[in-house]
Amino acid sequence: RSPADKRGKTTEMPYQLEVLWCRTFQRVLKIGNFFLGYRMPKYLEGAGKIRELGAFLKEKGINDILVVTGSGMVRRGQVQPMLDGFDANGIRYTVQTYDTTDPTSDDVELGYKTYKEHGCKSIVALGGGSRIDCAKGIAAKAVHPKKTVAQLQGLLKVHWPIPPFVAIPTTAGAGSETTVAAVITDSKTHRKAAINDPFLIPKYAVLDPELTVGLPPYTTATTGMDALAHAVEAYTNKTYNTRLENRLAKEAVKLIHDNILVAFEDGKNLEARQNMQRGAFYAGRAFTRGCVGYVHAIGHTLGGLYGVAHGLAMAVLLPHVMKEFGASAHKRLAELADVCGIGGRNDAEKANAFIRWIEETNAKMGLPDKFDVVKDEDIDQMITWAKKEANPLYPVPVVWARKDFRRLIESIRK
Repeated sequence: RSPADKRGKTTEMPYQLEVLWCRTFQRVLKIGNFFLGYRMPKYLEGAGKIRELGAFLKEKGINDILVVTGSGMVRRGQVQPMLDGFDANGIRYTVQTYDTTDPTSDDVELGYKTYKEHGCKSIVALGGGSRIDCAKGIAAKAVHPKKTVAQLQGLLKVHWPIPPFVAIPTTAGAGSETTVAAVITDSKTHRKAAINDPFLIPKYAVLDPELTVGLPPYTTATTGMDALAHAVEAYTNKTYNTRLENRLAKEAVKLIHDNILVAFEDGKNLEARQNMQRGAFYAGRAFTRGCVGYVHAIGHTLGGLYGVAHGLAMAVLLPHVMKEFGASAHKRLAELADVCGIGGRNDAEKANAFIRWIEETNAKMGLPDKFDVVKDEDIDQMITWAKKEANPLYPVPVVWARKDFRRLIESIRK
């Protein structure tokens, strides 16, 4: 038996049997993935594209829009150029704003209520990954109004086309504008979990670097490392990947490697901002099929229990988890090192040099390498939640037992 969590005890299978179950599940899903309809959203890219969205949507016949965004963005006038374009093209819309850092089940229910009461037929999400994920949750509710968010969380539970959906990222990190996932925190239990379904992939995306120019350096850093975690985890997973996901993951790592410090140090550099957006977009598409791994599984517990910002959790966890994988990840990490021009005499040296680059980049951007928030009494719960999220879905290089999760969690504590 596993240690007790807050909902009582759960029985777990022996480790070797769990590994067999995970790998068998993954082999079956690898075949099933060919029938799931993965795609990339059609996207508008370039400075000022946000102002052209109204004319674009009019041409596509998209109207009666629920706009999901942050209240701070509205106050700062960042949403108004888009709304002016809607007005100029006769597009009807209702704006739903949020103050929460991460989307909750209550946020989704509020958004769906607004969507229904105002007769909306489509959704535009403008903001970071949290706003886009919230909008995806609302879209899922729109086709399953009687289901709770908890009932929709998991794999392939939407299974129906959502309303026309446009995602406009204002950070270069989450990649939610091209993914199947919507990570929502349960308002009562504080557990983070994802709704995963190809029907959640937005129909259109807008990559406008002007929207990221005002990001503080810290946000640029944490969202950029979030994108890097997506690409690295997707590439080291490898099981579900086709040549497309492998290529996109490599391109994303290269774009982030070459541009993250430039964007961090000079936020007005539009070329670096555009490259970071493209890197986040490619990384999002790569992990849409390739999946993330234990970096995300553990990171979600830090966010749910302690409110640790997702990007910060990714930045801290990524090098720790890659080190813990050891030789099983060396070849794939070495290939990423090659893409970035990071040298070494063999795969192990290249892999370790690549991990050091991540650590050094974190340090240059003032990000910590450990956390001081993890409580002893929460570790068993963290392990239970992380295992439930990751196994058997995530095709990580090594399937971890509880002791492996515990060792990793202890390694990130101050």
